[in-house]
Amino acid sequence: MTIGPGTKLGRYETRSQLGAGGMGEVYLARDPKINRDVAIKVLPEAFSLNSERLRRFEQEAQAIGKLNHPNILSVFDVDTHDGAPYVVYELLEGETLRECLNHGALSTRKAVDYAMQIAQGLAAAHNKGIIHRDLKPENIFITHDNRVKILDFGLAKLTEPVQNPEHQTDVPTRNVNTDPGAVMGTVGYMSPEQVKAQRVDHRSDIFSLGCVLYEMISGKRAFRRESAIETLNAILREDPPGLFESNSQINPALERVVMHCLEKNPDQRFQSARDVAFALDALSGLSSSRTLSSVLPVSGRLARLTKRELLAWVFTGILLLTLVATLPLAVGYLRRPAENVSAATRFSIYAPEKTELRGSFAVSPDGQRVVLRGIAQGKVLLWMRALDSLTIQPLAGTEEAIYPFWSSDSRFIGFFSGGKLKKIEASGGPVQTLCDATEGRGGAWNSEGVIIFAPREASPLYRVPAAGGAPVPLTKLDESRKEVSHLHPHFLPDGRHFLYLAMSPQRESAGIYVGSLDKQETKLLVNSDFSAIYAPGYLLFLRDRTLMAQSFDDKRLELVGEPFPVAEEVDSLRAGFRFALFSVSQTGVLVYRSGSSDSSQLIWFDREGKQLGMVGPRANYAVPWLSPDEKRVAFSGAGPEGGNADIWLIELARGTLTRFTFDPAADLSPVWSPDGSRILFASDRDGIADLYVRAASGAGKDEALVKSNNRKIATDWSMDGKFILYQENDPKTGYDIWVLPLSGEQKPFPFLQTEFDERQGRFSPDGKWIAYVSNESGKWQVYVQSFPAPGSKWQVSTDGGAQPQWRRDGKELFYLAADRKIMAVDTSQSSHTFDAGALKALFELRIQSVGLPGIRNFYAASGDGQRFLVTALLEEPTTTPTTVVLNWTADLKK
Repeated sequence: MTIGPGTKLGRYETRSQLGAGGMGEVYLARDPKINRDVAIKVLPEAFSLNSERLRRFEQEAQAIGKLNHPNILSVFDVDTHDGAPYVVYELLEGETLRECLNHGALSTRKAVDYAMQIAQGLAAAHNKGIIHRDLKPENIFITHDNRVKILDFGLAKLTEPVQNPEHQTDVPTRNVNTDPGAVMGTVGYMSPEQVKAQRVDHRSDIFSLGCVLYEMISGKRAFRRESAIETLNAILREDPPGLFESNSQINPALERVVMHCLEKNPDQRFQSARDVAFALDALSGLSSSRTLSSVLPVSGRLARLTKRELLAWVFTGILLLTLVATLPLAVGYLRRPAENVSAATRFSIYAPEKTELRGSFAVSPDGQRVVLRGIAQGKVLLWMRALDSLTIQPLAGTEEAIYPFWSSDSRFIGFFSGGKLKKIEASGGPVQTLCDATEGRGGAWNSEGVIIFAPREASPLYRVPAAGGAPVPLTKLDESRKEVSHLHPHFLPDGRHFLYLAMSPQRESAGIYVGSLDKQETKLLVNSDFSAIYAPGYLLFLRDRTLMAQSFDDKRLELVGEPFPVAEEVDSLRAGFRFALFSVSQTGVLVYRSGSSDSSQLIWFDREGKQLGMVGPRANYAVPWLSPDEKRVAFSGAGPEGGNADIWLIELARGTLTRFTFDPAADLSPVWSPDGSRILFASDRDGIADLYVRAASGAGKDEALVKSNNRKIATDWSMDGKFILYQENDPKTGYDIWVLPLSGEQKPFPFLQTEFDERQGRFSPDGKWIAYVSNESGKWQVYVQSFPAPGSKWQVSTDGGAQPQWRRDGKELFYLAADRKIMAVDTSQSSHTFDAGALKALFELRIQSVGLPGIRNFYAASGDGQRFLVTALLEEPTTTPTTVVLNWTADLKK
């Protein structure tokens, strides 16, 4: 197939051909929707007729699409053009590792750095059950800023995520040829088990990594003979020459790591890529071979490790290297000015056992401590970690806390919880309530004792004394710019000016602004959809999951020069939160979180809380909604591999997962039509969440139903198909419940619009009543009110509640109580009267927290009310570590 410049592949327009290979042709193209260049790989027309090549191409796309890691090539889209499939990737600038090695061996420092990044990428892939099986210098790309990207998962073998390497099974929805006799890989980099055509696991990639690292250090291939057959025999029976023979200055401990990767027996190698990365990270922290030699015993070529030596490596070497390399670097850095440290130093913060560090965090202005939001056994608390310590401790009294922020002197932490703005001393102690804040969206605290904060999503900023009091408005939503909210403030050094995020459906108006305590004038700095932070001399902000830095003159309040990347694949809280997951101190400490976590599992429970079975893979599930025939479930979230929020479908009988929406914006909160033919959802593709509908089969295009300047979330579709119910966030009245008629003029009208917040409306099966949630009493409670004309209302919950759902016959109403228990109440209705019986507690959900109602439902009730599909937290959560970079600006000077 000939694809010339200007050819349209979906929404992408090709510019030129970049290259071609056995798996396809690669083109430079432009994505006009988000105004960026991309790379597109298209399977050649002649190969499109070959079912095996098609299968491998599809396998490559699916494998990479499951991954979301800064050291793995990102995939943006998959589609077909004239019958030929294509995949859209991020566009990389740099060269392959093979091209680098054509100039000879690399420096030891650079080789270790590259190998560590490769190991981290492999660890992420292995954690998702993906094995590369063809790791070689040609499939490793080095960007201009020395970032490593692993390419071409076309030979990847998909397995269940590794729990025990001895009990791996193939994913039932993907048949991959792993029969004995099927040799796949590249000669010279294949593991012995690949050469023997035996079943392989993730340890095969560790062998290939050893080959690559050996070549980077020595400039020679570990196994290269005159013919392919001789090379394969060498892999099976011979050891490569010792690295010391080609480089007498080689660190013996580094040689030991390489040889440990190259063990013939997989059981004698490193047992995970994460262990390889950890060992290399420890080596990178110590430059003296003499120091390392004193830490780890060496003898001869160190080509083998006995079991006793392996135990010594794992339990003594790694622990000692961690303490020797990481902790002194952190302590040394924290005890002297940043300008005296010549290089950036990185380490990770991991969650305590059975705890997940998830959501917002903040590093103290003095760079000494980090406060993080942690979840343990369904309980949310703030956790404190001093950077010169290896321990992390919870802060008592910070239950359900969100968006922590520091006082300018690093003594106090402000946060939001229970509809209030609160503070606590960083060392612990009693919590003090400062003022009301319905659903806080970030705060900042200057040296004069002024706190500015966003009390809710659709709101301007307010100010309040740090001692507490009545908050007063600080900013004003600009109607000319159609602003709907001001979020996530951050003070500049003078303590009078501040940054904040303004949200607007007008793309050109949404972004980071500078405001002032002294006057109403504001200034747009940069268009952005996420929060930003000032660090001395720079403005840091997120762009397409890349953390950018741009020089900033805080006196003239002006950006200088062009932005440049600091870290890739930085995560964020999307939907109505718009919070980028990074934080910077005033002393050169950068903290960020990459990727995303697999935090929950869909699980069926009966009314007594007995687990009946799991559905689908681990993923970030939100708002599960059963189809009317209860054969499928729709949910919104990042999917099993993190990334952007989309709508996904799971076929319950087989557990197969299908992505339903592919827009780069956040697609949220799916609702099935009563006949199961369509799916209604919200999407912020135009800057604010509007309502769209699409055929449940996935055919056709998304149809816009309701568009306005306010954020909207669909909550129900009446059983007769005549009305859609949604909640709209109005800056003046807060959350209101609106109705969209699907006949006549189809003009939306407000059902409940008061000074309070009303959310999560659900039609009764007969369409005569609406159950909803309101905070009019000062606490979120569940109410029922007649429809279509609002009349008398009845309060159903007694001690807080959210997420109401009806049984199919309307004789029972369920909701989630503040203690995480599913409650049930018998109901009966006449034409004008609603009666509710006694409340019955069914069972407690294993979920993050109830908190505010928001848009995140945690359960879906079956039509007969006998089963509940719950987005339950994993008993052993997986979480992405939080990265700490000391003296982060040192990398900029390189």
